[in-house]
Amino acid sequence: MLTGDAGTEIQHLLRRDGRLVSLPMDRTAVFVGDTHGDRDATVRVLERFPPGGHVLVFLGDYVDRGPESLGNLTLLLETKLAQPDRVHLLMGNHEAWAVRRFSPADFWERLPPPAEGAWGGILAGLPFAAVHPAGVLALHGALPDVENVADLARVELGSTEWRAITWGDWVDTPGHAFGSGTSGRPTFGADYFAAVASRLGIQVLVRSHQPAAPTFLYGDRCLTLFTSRAYGDSIRRVAVLHSGKTVRSARDLDLVEI
Repeated sequence: MLTGDAGTEIQHLLRRDGRLVSLPMDRTAVFVGDTHGDRDATVRVLERFPPGGHVLVFLGDYVDRGPESLGNLTLLLETKLAQPDRVHLLMGNHEAWAVRRFSPADFWERLPPPAEGAWGGILAGLPFAAVHPAGVLALHGALPDVENVADLARVELGSTEWRAITWGDWVDTPGHAFGSGTSGRPTFGADYFAAVASRLGIQVLVRSHQPAAPTFLYGDRCLTLFTSRAYGDSIRRVAVLHSGKTVRSARDLDLVEI
């Protein structure tokens, strides 16, 4: 647990970053999918892409499912403290225990109440999205129905738009919204993606969250990444956007196994 000055400093950094992070054009950006208690995956990312020379964007879901949730989360926050402008930790649904309960939640359910409250308070301050000048938007789940990218900075915790960002799924089906079903995960289709992406002026969405989703969707404009072995022997990959690169589809990013 981050305590004392470290806990206060990380909360200050998250307030400074706000809900929408703007990424620089002149640095290579590395997007990291769910790490879900896979501390080894995070170590590999940090060794392969040291944050001093790259900007690292972790797409959420740092705890639960894997065996080292606390170690993974602590390592990520310590790295954020050491490199605050080179490491960005976005909110996934598994960081939002204080807002909406879910299962499996092995990390959260094992915490004593004081620690549960402290961690919940810290992680409730995580950013929701990161935007890159090349036309790339990164978040955990699905696009929210907002008018422009700047509106992402004003999304309220627990709102309908927040639920799309942290819980939203995509299906390779024509149509717009398909409800939340019994899972509580709002689901969106190809027509919704096209309309909202066009309105926001983005070329590519980089996200994680949905292990059954194809890697590429919607004319290669939606990329789903996983960087954890929590779902079995799936390939741990990151997506690399080199500085100054023009992006027209998700295939313009390099997928790298770690």
